[in-house]
This record gives sequence, structure tokens and C-alpha cells, in this order.
Amino acid sequence: MAIREDGYHIWVYEISRDTMTRLSFGPGQEETPIWTPDGSHLVFRSGSPANLFWQPADGSLPPERLTTSERVQTPTSWSPDGKVLVYYERQPDQNFDIWYLTLDGEKATHPFLQTPFHDAGGVLSPDGRFLAYRSDESGKLEVYVRAFPGPGGKWQISNDGGLQPVWARSGREIFYRNGDKMMAVPVDTESAFQAGRPIQLFERKFALPFMFIAEYDVTPDGEHFVMLQDTEFWPTQIHVVLNFFEELKERVPTRPR
Repeated sequence: MAIREDGYHIWVYEISRDTMTRLSFGPGQEETPIWTPDGSHLVFRSGSPANLFWQPADGSLPPERLTTSERVQTPTSWSPDGKVLVYYERQPDQNFDIWYLTLDGEKATHPFLQTPFHDAGGVLSPDGRFLAYRSDESGKLEVYVRAFPGPGGKWQISNDGGLQPVWARSGREIFYRNGDKMMAVPVDTESAFQAGRPIQLFERKFALPFMFIAEYDVTPDGEHFVMLQDTEFWPTQIHVVLNFFEELKERVPTRPR
């Protein structure tokens, strides 16, 4: 997780031991950590502009830079074999494109989806053949799936708004958020991609999206969700005091000089 304290830093929480360990000690701009498939490393963004770095999860080595770009980059997903890292990149016009980095041999970046729209939050299916993402190409945010790395078809998953897609580890469901609603869509990736109707799992107020990544996760058995509890950052009431100076004069009489 990223914790804001004198900037943002990466920490690892060991659930069984209830222990927090700080991993990053950089300039305080380390955010959006995601695990490699084997759990050995964490990749995150850092710097200004924020680029991609990774570091052993046990802190045995310092962070290593993975990309160099003048544009802000945010990691979102790994391929099952850990050889492809998906991320999105902010463009000069403030739109977002989806890219991926190959780590098999020489590191190289490749564009996946470049459009005039906000395309971000790409997550690969457990078999690595499809990528779910969110886009506002229809005029509102919806969740879509495309064949990866392409070419191939495109399928709309949500039908009334959606963002932050996450695949079930089985590959047979895609979860996404629609406001305070957690939705699920049954999918079939065995041959040609097929998707069912969205189903509402539950509705509850959790933290609203801070960025275009999934701020929740699903346990491997698909039975539990890990969510960020919403926290009040802003005042819920505003009090307006009229004739403040008249009241002040009554409370603190002025003395003649």
C-alpha cells in the first residue's frame, strides 16, 4: 500500500503477523504499488514526472527504474508469466493511453490503445489473452474488454457506467465499480470471448476512486473483497457568521489609546 506521510511511500502489510514494513525511502512520490505474479517484487510509480520502478518485496535491493518518459505513467497489471507489465500514460491533452512494457530480454514499451478518449485501468485476464479497461468513448465511463495484445474484437462489459475492472482469479468473472455498487459480469474466455449481464453484488460506501486503478482487490477464491474504507476528508457543514465584527466588539471591548 501507499501511505501518505511526508509524501507517499510504499509499505507492506503482513496480514498473518499484523505487521507493517516500510519498503520505499525515496523522495516521497512512490505510489500505486502492484505485486508481480510470483510475489517477489513490487512495481510502482515514482519521480517527477512519475515513471515506473520496481523493487524486491523484501527490500533487499533499492528500486530499479523500468521506464524513462516525460509523461506520467501508472502501472495497472501484469501478465501471468510476469513478462509483460500494463500501464497507462497521461498525454499532453490530458487524455490517457494504455501501453505495455515487455521484460523478456531487452525492456521495450509498446502502445496498446491510443485514442482521443480517457482509456486507463487496463488489467489482464488470468490467461493473459484479454485486457479489461475503462473508457469514456461513449460519453460516460464504461468497462470494456479487448483481445491482448491484439488485433481482435472489443466488448462492452458494463451497461450503466463502470470503472476499476478486476478479473476473478478463475477468469470466469469481471468485477467493476459503479458508484457505491460492486458489480460482477460472468465471462467465458475458453474460445471466443462472451460476457453475460451485470449483476449487483452489494452496495456500500467505500473510498471513491483517487486514480484510474482499482482501489480494491478480490481474494484468490473469489469470495472476499479487500476495500478501502471511506474517510471524511472534508467538512460536512459550513457555518456562516454574520455581523462578526459587531459580535467581536461586544466580546472584546476596545480600549481608548
